[in-house]
Formats: sequence, structure tokens, C-alpha cells
Amino acid sequence: MTQRTAVVREILSWYAGNPPGVIANLARMLEHGRLAGTGKLVILPVDQGFEHGPARSFAKNPLGYDPRYHVELAIESGCNAYAAPLGFIEAIANDYAGRIPLILKVNNNDSLTAGKDPCSAVTSSVKDALRLGCSAIGYTIYPGTAYKNTMLEQVRALIEEARQVGLPTVMWSYPRGTGLSKEGENGIDVVAYAAQMACQLGAHIVKVKPASAHVEQDAARKVYDAEKIPVGTLAERTKHVVDSCFAGRRIVIFSGGEAKDTASVLSEIESLAAGGAFGSIMGRNAFQRPKAEAISLLHSVMDVYAKASKA
Repeated sequence: MTQRTAVVREILSWYAGNPPGVIANLARMLEHGRLAGTGKLVILPVDQGFEHGPARSFAKNPLGYDPRYHVELAIESGCNAYAAPLGFIEAIANDYAGRIPLILKVNNNDSLTAGKDPCSAVTSSVKDALRLGCSAIGYTIYPGTAYKNTMLEQVRALIEEARQVGLPTVMWSYPRGTGLSKEGENGIDVVAYAAQMACQLGAHIVKVKPASAHVEQDAARKVYDAEKIPVGTLAERTKHVVDSCFAGRRIVIFSGGEAKDTASVLSEIESLAAGGAFGSIMGRNAFQRPKAEAISLLHSVMDVYAKASKA
């Protein structure tokens, strides 16, 4: 049995108001894989087939059409967990039961409908997560969309239900909508705001995109200028986002984003780690590569976070 490290004990103490089952499942993720015990997480998410379509997601590496490929990649690379929608989880849950913590993505959006105000559909349930042996549920909110209230009310009900049966919630918090410019979706003030909203809703793990130096809101810009909040580098912006999540007392992980070359991926990870990120949730930048290359990249990402945990 792995001895629980001081850093994991500290992180779990931040969630003391939650039922023991929630704490146990958070611990399972924090104590699994190559980063076990470091307080850092690298998660493989594969919801892109639903969100972007099969060809856009898997044609670059056709092995990815098979759901088994992704969970095997997550296991072989030593990820802390694997996240996917209902169909992909159902396809692998029996054969891979107990080999890696699973996160069921319980809402999903598609790219077939045009419009700047997305609203994901609830596509599975807390009961499904329990049936399939998952360690958490995942849910996306879109702060800024015209349909935000529907999504926020849905996720609060799901968090409450999941918490009652011992499952934590991983919340994708992605600002977008008619109230935001395209540049503003990743602006530092907006990303920090979205992260804070996820925490206030009760998310146990918050997932956001790396923030740009753009400040979208005039009211926020006045504060950033007056208080001289440093946002010039990605490390500084990451620290601000982490600080916005209850002074760093919530686990905050960052998306890998669009596919890019290895040097660009690792440069970004170095900055995220320097800013205090708890880890990364990396999909396309991993599974669209040949498996050996993907494992090598994920190991390099994990090594960056492992080194940061010792600093």
C-alpha cells in the first residue's frame, strides 16, 4: 500500500466539508500513476469525438477510433485518470475495471449547430458513473453564454447528487458567448472569473484554458492596473488563476488546447508549472500522436510537474 504523502494529505484537507467517499475518490486520482503522491495530475480526456467529430479527432491517428486505444494510452503512460463521455466509458469499463480512475463526462456539446451561445446537453448520469465504477463525474460550463443559468443550475444539482454517493466533480469552465469577444474567451480576467465560478459552484477539480494577457472587462482592467496585478507572462497569469481558486485551495488543471509541436507543448507546461498549476488535462496533443510518441510526451509533461512538486 502506498503511504499517503504530506502534500496529498494537505490537499485532501481542503475538502474537509465533503463526504468520505468524495475524499477517497480524490485520493484515488492523486495517488495513481507516475505522479502518485506529488499533488499533481495529468489526465487524458477523450471527449473530442462528440465535441468535434470523429474525423477531426481521430483521422490523424486512426487507432483512436477504437475506445480501447485511449484507455490503454492513459494506463501505459501512467496518467492519474481517464475522462470520456458515456459511450467510450461503457466500451472499456468492464475490461479495464480498476486499472485507472475513470471520469464520466456527463454533458457534451457538438459542433454541428452554429451559434456563439453554446449549451451542452446532459448525456449521462451520476447513476451511470456509479454503474461503470467511475471515480468522478465531469461537466462543462460556459460562463458568458446566454444559457449559462440553465447549465449552472444543472451542474449544482449534479454535484449535489454526486457528492451524496461519494463522487467528486471535475468542472470544465470555458468562457464563451455573445457577451465576450473571441480574444476575451481566454483573457486573464475572464479565465480567472470562470475558475472562481467553478469553485463557488462546488467543483472539486477545476479545468480551464491557459490565459492570455488580454483583459476583457473595463471594470476588471481598472483593478488590474490599480493593483498592479502581474499578468505579463503565462506563469504570472497561471498564478493569478490559481489564486482565484480559493487562494490555491482547490485543484486547478489546465487544458492542452489545439494540437501543437512537442517543443511548444513543453514550453507551455513549464510556464504552467512555474505558476503553480496542479497539472494538465491533455487530449489531442497526446492521442493524435503515434502511441510511443504520445507516451514519451506525456512522460515529459509529468516530469515537469514532478520537478515542480519538489521545488
